[in-house]
Amino acid sequence: MESQVTQLLARIREGDASAAEELMPLVYAELHRIASGRMQRENAGHTLQPTALVNEMYVRVFHGQTPAFTDRAHFLAVASQIMRRLLVDHARAKATGKRGGAMQRLDSEKAAIVMQGPEWKPVDLLELNDALDELAAESPNLARAVELHHFGGLTAEETASAMNRSLSAVRHDLRFAHAWLRRRLADSH
Repeated sequence: MESQVTQLLARIREGDASAAEELMPLVYAELHRIASGRMQRENAGHTLQPTALVNEMYVRVFHGQTPAFTDRAHFLAVASQIMRRLLVDHARAKATGKRGGAMQRLDSEKAAIVMQGPEWKPVDLLELNDALDELAAESPNLARAVELHHFGGLTAEETASAMNRSLSAVRHDLRFAHAWLRRRLADSH
């Protein structure tokens, strides 16, 4: 299936509009899994559903300019980044729509990057997004590794492939990025 996805992505790069329609059934289950994982991090009253998140992401990816994905891992990386942005946009809109700015919280099981020793602290989605943006300004590779691995659901091996880096370098980056994010988020409280 991975080679079929890569072939469809090549056809999309070449301008074949029908390839995007053929791609969706092949990647939908994985995109839905990523979206579901992201939604589990949200509070129980969240108004977006995983299916809506996948659909909106798909529209953003394939509406307008022809995307140039190299392979499945690259496609999933971009999809994950767009889902993160959609959730952040949704959280910002919701926060500005309510007095006091009720923010979204991450679920403890999924908030591995914000663990404080053996204890965890729930982290505001917007705060985490701001921290990731700061990290990206300092080191784009570190932020991208975190986004692909933790938010995109890619394995360390897939993250290394998507970033065209060695597995050991990506694992080192993830450890360093986790420590940086823990310090940054702890400093903001």
